[in-house]
Amino acid sequence: MIFSSDNTAPASPEIAEAVLRASTGPALPYGADDHSASVRRRLADLFERDVDVLFVSSGTAANALSLATLTPPWGSVLCHRESHINNDECGAPEFYTAGAKLVPLGGADAKIDPAELRTAVRHKTGDVHSVEPSVVSVTQATETGAVYTPDELAELGTITKDAGLRLHVDGARFAGAVASLGRTPAELTWKAGVDLLSFGATKNGTMTADAIVVFDRSLTAELAFRGKRAGQLTAKMRFQAAQLDAYLADGLWLRNAAHANTMAARLEDGLKAIPGVELLGAADANILFVRFPQEVIDGLLAEGFVFYHDRWGTGVVRLVTSFATTEGEIDALLKAAARLAG
Repeated sequence: MIFSSDNTAPASPEIAEAVLRASTGPALPYGADDHSASVRRRLADLFERDVDVLFVSSGTAANALSLATLTPPWGSVLCHRESHINNDECGAPEFYTAGAKLVPLGGADAKIDPAELRTAVRHKTGDVHSVEPSVVSVTQATETGAVYTPDELAELGTITKDAGLRLHVDGARFAGAVASLGRTPAELTWKAGVDLLSFGATKNGTMTADAIVVFDRSLTAELAFRGKRAGQLTAKMRFQAAQLDAYLADGLWLRNAAHANTMAARLEDGLKAIPGVELLGAADANILFVRFPQEVIDGLLAEGFVFYHDRWGTGVVRLVTSFATTEGEIDALLKAAARLAG
């Protein structure tokens, strides 16, 4: 049973079926198809305003192209030191921005500390010997499974905008944050000052489809050219669009995320009852960090459970649930951990 990442989950059946339906007959290429138009309408409804959309194949592409559009080569991207763009994208943001510098900041639960941000947005501005602060990128939900509340985002957005910078959200688990908070997508994005959102869909049910949602539509033209230059303007775009169309239809995106969160909460509740197990940090979405005794880690691995461990300290394990995680899988892990701990 795999708890290492929500990337290990299959595609939602509704999404796989949508791809098959999209394969009957011809359709206009490069995003001029009916599925693409439907996704744009659905996202406009979801975010309560007109938006533009760039379809991409991965979250890395969404993040890198967004940051390249918002940052000159001599600029800097202010982000949390634990962020995905800082640790897990092989320099893609730096590559696509033609050399902009990522400046990592601190803060509990992988959330950017507002006090640090207030200093960073003004650091050496106008000094040609230094990179120029240009964009703030936040991760929602964060790499530890915590979520930014609307008030927290609005505070960061105010700091960002007052300094004349842009605001980007890496929403790889955006659906999980919406499901956790019960707040609207608008409150968690443009109402807090967000310019571009990497929407995040692959971890939550799609196959090879993601999107950049554009709230400041003055950015659309440049983003489109950058997308083409990066090989993201696919000819048969309908197959990506069909996935996102099904993802957004009838609330599938939110149901999937809510289920993943519920499974994480079930796991968290069960782990609290096991002696010697220590829960670490906030667990608002579908990621848990736990410290296990070494014999529990070794025993679980030997029994076929899969998870990341010891990357964050001795005995520290990351457990991730998904829309496909079952109660039976959660209960099996809890039963095994309790037996090994006892």
